[in-house]
Amino acid sequence: MLKTRSALRDEVHSLAETAFHYKLISGYGDGEYPDKYQIVYQGKPKHFPLAEARAFLIYLLKHSG
Repeated sequence: MLKTRSALRDEVHSLAETAFHYKLISGYGDGEYPDKYQIVYQGKPKHFPLAEARAFLIYLLKHSG
């Protein structure tokens, strides 16, 4: 079942908070576009579609050691 955009955004935000806490990313938040999420990784802001942001954050958290 597909998640609603709001539920997906909430999940991405929660994952980003966790990744930030573990110092895997240096910033996060809603991007300038409604369907994008901004993640600051290795000092560079990157804008991801929500599903890609979720996958990227899960990858970082799983492979952080």
